Amino acid sequence: MPVRTWIPTLLAATLLPLLAHAAPERTFKSEEGTVKVSTLAEGLSNPWALAFLPDNKGMLVTERVGNLRIVSVEGKVGAPLAGVPHVWAEGQGGLLDVVLSPTFKQDRMVYLSYAEGGGEDGKAGTAVGRGRLSADMAKLEDFNVIFRQLPKLSSGIHFGSRLVFDRDGYLFIALGENNQRPTAQDLDKLQGKVVRILPDGTVPKDNPFIGQDNVRPQIWSFGHRNQQGAALNPWTGELWTNEHGPRGGDEINLPKAGKNYGWPVATHGINYTLLPIPEAKGEHVDGMIDPHHVWEKSPAISGMAFYDHPRFKAWDHNLFIGALASQALIRLELDGDKIVHEERLLGELEARIRDVRVGPDGYLYVLTDDSDGALLKVGLEL
Repeated sequence: MPVRTWIPTLLAATLLPLLAHAAPERTFKSEEGTVKVSTLAEGLSNPWALAFLPDNKGMLVTERVGNLRIVSVEGKVGAPLAGVPHVWAEGQGGLLDVVLSPTFKQDRMVYLSYAEGGGEDGKAGTAVGRGRLSADMAKLEDFNVIFRQLPKLSSGIHFGSRLVFDRDGYLFIALGENNQRPTAQDLDKLQGKVVRILPDGTVPKDNPFIGQDNVRPQIWSFGHRNQQGAALNPWTGELWTNEHGPRGGDEINLPKAGKNYGWPVATHGINYTLLPIPEAKGEHVDGMIDPHHVWEKSPAISGMAFYDHPRFKAWDHNLFIGALASQALIRLELDGDKIVHEERLLGELEARIRDVRVGPDGYLYVLTDDSDGALLKVGLEL
């Protein structure tokens, strides 16, 4: 085959998995009506998170291997953006969450969380940085790190790392404990914490542990295990997070300043060996905050999103959470902050749900965690 013939053929074969997918829409029954699911894009390598660009410019999607791509509203997947930091893509590590600056239309800043190597004995930790999306949307410019989880203790798991801006512009980072259980209680370490920083990485002067000796000033709350979901409640402005328990005891928490959420001293779970957690003293321990909601059998919860859009009235005041092990999209009905009902959706797909976000059009956008992962568009039949 002549070179000029086989080169385009090879390129086409390489790009084929990243083109928009034309699979027919699928429908599934649910308590609130017929759920419609279409595959917007596929061929993504373990996609982890997505963020919507303004003005109908599509979505930024992270792939754990280290790629940041733009997916158009039609489902066309772009080439990896330049300027993304090198990531430690081992085990559960890699390129993780993505959020836009609250003032993105003015500053075009994109925030990324990712696993970063360089620790002793080859260990890694979570880092967060930001860069400016170029005018041609082909690269991140002037990327710089604004936060590092120290010390770096992960051998490849429990990085956590969801990112949420609150209404006042503070950046919350929900971190895992690197599978080093006691560190979640150690205030001189950043494992198992929610941290709160300013957009440039500096520490707010009203953080709860400011000025205390041998305490990391970025800490907002502690005693967390492996936080995989975080979102701002649109009706109250409060931060909600979720985290994996061990064998049992997945939790939702509403982290408050300076509070201790128990891990590993207070837990509803046991070890994967079926033995008790060595440090555990029970499900409730005085001085520690009980979970806002707990699953005794772990679904392995992941990304989360509050539904606050007029398009699908039946989903009003619902919270959606992805589930990895149970391969479902969990729908939780809320009465104020109280969770009053649960339904599990999309089990027929037999797919690990890594992230869920509410789009500007009111549809749910869902990422499946697989080496051939997909971006799904989910709605109700009206």
